[in-house]
Amino acid sequence: MCGRYTLATPDPAAIRARFPVGETVEIRPRFNIAPGDQVLAATTDRDGRPRGELLRWGLVPSWANVPDGRLKMINARVETVTERPAFRRPFGRFRCLIIADGFYEWRTAHEAGLGAGADRRAPKEAFHITRTGGGAFAFAGLWSIWRDERSKLRSCAILTTAANSAIAPLHDRMPVILAPETEAAWLDPSTPRTQLIELLAPLPASETVLRPVGPAVNDARYDGPECLAPAGASAQASLF
Repeated sequence: MCGRYTLATPDPAAIRARFPVGETVEIRPRFNIAPGDQVLAATTDRDGRPRGELLRWGLVPSWANVPDGRLKMINARVETVTERPAFRRPFGRFRCLIIADGFYEWRTAHEAGLGAGADRRAPKEAFHITRTGGGAFAFAGLWSIWRDERSKLRSCAILTTAANSAIAPLHDRMPVILAPETEAAWLDPSTPRTQLIELLAPLPASETVLRPVGPAVNDARYDGPECLAPAGASAQASLF
């Protein structure tokens, strides 16, 4: 799955040059983007032209009676995206690029192979995962508009697929990171469904970098640069 991610070092001019988000949408550093947050995305207008906007992470289908405050639909599985009612229409018409430069995954001491004697109450170990070479990329996303007489909510979900061999020791799922040359096709309303499905492959393990980080990211309410501090850095600092 993908439950937390980053856009930590964005150069607004470079982001606007790299992605079709326009000049008016806000771009700022984010170190711990969590469900329910407003996230930077490229969507399309009624004529299929790309545009930038902020969407709430946690998709609310247009036909829902009321928005679900539990934010259950932050991810959509590629294996069932064309079947589930909440995602079928967005997949056909409302696809988006969700801009990021990394995401987080966790493992426990037991999962790390430290044996039965490992303290299961210890905080999970967090990893920040990026593409080789760093830089911003796009998750494959879906978006939707929910409205009633008084308000309108634009929201999104990130597609996930089977984890590659680098991420599999942490989790069996990973977000779909689109290859740069496929981003335009993902946004294009005229792209055939069979071609869209082909775009949703896992990032190759050879292009995946995992780096352990400290416990600051474990608090979903915290969004500071300490989220990316190397594992053990805070403990080492306390010794001096």
